[in-house]
Amino acid sequence: MTAGFDKVCMVGLGYIGLPTAVIFALRGIKVVGLDIDPVTVETINRGETHIVEPGLDDAVRRTVEAGSLRATTVPEPADAFLIAVPTPFLAGDDGLVPDLSFIESAAHSIAPVLKPGDLVILESTSPVGATERMAGWLAEDRPDLTFPQAHGEASDIRIAHCPERILPGHALSELVSNDRVIGGMTEACADRAAKLYRLAVEGACIETDCRTAELAKLAENSFRDVNIAFANELSLICDKLGVNVWELVQLANRHPRVNILQPGPGVGGHCIAVDPWFIVSEAPEDARLIRAAREINDAKPDWVIAKARKAADEHVAKTGALPRITCFGLAFKANIDDLRESPALEIATRLAEAYPGQVDIVEPFIEELPPVLATRARLARPSEAVNESDIIVLLVDHDDFKAMPVPQAARLIDTRGVWAGHSS
Repeated sequence: MTAGFDKVCMVGLGYIGLPTAVIFALRGIKVVGLDIDPVTVETINRGETHIVEPGLDDAVRRTVEAGSLRATTVPEPADAFLIAVPTPFLAGDDGLVPDLSFIESAAHSIAPVLKPGDLVILESTSPVGATERMAGWLAEDRPDLTFPQAHGEASDIRIAHCPERILPGHALSELVSNDRVIGGMTEACADRAAKLYRLAVEGACIETDCRTAELAKLAENSFRDVNIAFANELSLICDKLGVNVWELVQLANRHPRVNILQPGPGVGGHCIAVDPWFIVSEAPEDARLIRAAREINDAKPDWVIAKARKAADEHVAKTGALPRITCFGLAFKANIDDLRESPALEIATRLAEAYPGQVDIVEPFIEELPPVLATRARLARPSEAVNESDIIVLLVDHDDFKAMPVPQAARLIDTRGVWAGHSS
């Protein structure tokens, strides 16, 4: 049973869109993926993937071969449209502000193929009010149809917001098992969207209004950002006071009501590093703690770079030669290939700019360096990097790195605690 959803269109086939398309296709629903990149479309239609996610390769191959998943660059009619496109930020007068241009473009692209009874769901993490703005763009393009903002429960088109809640590396399982917050522009919109998600989601589908659903996702990620900022600020204090932060966190967490997170080189990814600014942009005078946490986490790469440059200066003073520096990891978190908003990438890039030709990169989840590093650094194997390095900066706690013996010869700057007790 497809609850009236014989065909679903997934708009955007990236880290969220493609796994989401797959979980519906695995249940026999016809899914067409819409993306502006022809290479992405061609790759998927061959039954292959363009992103690294455990289990996704096999799932795409099986659903494409079964005829339940295909991709296109040309919008076509469907019963439901799920939009999962980027929502980056731009510099504004009072911090960073969200860029909704990708959502607007997606709305304009599907508007011509909408028909009465269709459902449009915005999955992109968005500032409060974005779903209503999307509905406005659709209404502008299709004055022949009615929308919830003007016709309420009697509208031709149902519109809702349902933010994803997944951990990269576990996307396929979490898309099915996690609870979903489904915010409709009306109760009928929420109910219709919940019927769609229940076809593939085993977690609870909790209905609310679209503004609450939008803010729920932002609040979740801001909560995590604030807690990470506490750990990162603590690491700076420990460094100044000569205390091992990893041991300190371990000891403090023995308190039954304390759970300090692990510090790192900053915060990356397209959620935690971005979403808090959406709240700040809407309530700049009230979001003081949220802004402070963002500023602390955004500044952590500067601290790591200062540590590396100090080590480099000491090496030059001792040997008269520039050091060979190796950065272990570029991804924003362990065991994935995602470099979006990665503090590791920022640190590696700035070190390569400061020491051109002297920086090696070890990143097991990529096959070539991103353009920003390609002409300034070298992609190296772990063994050769360890043997040739004067300074090693560990930026990502990949399992591959945890399995390595602690490098002995090089000066170690460990931002993840993988070699805790051995770094300097």
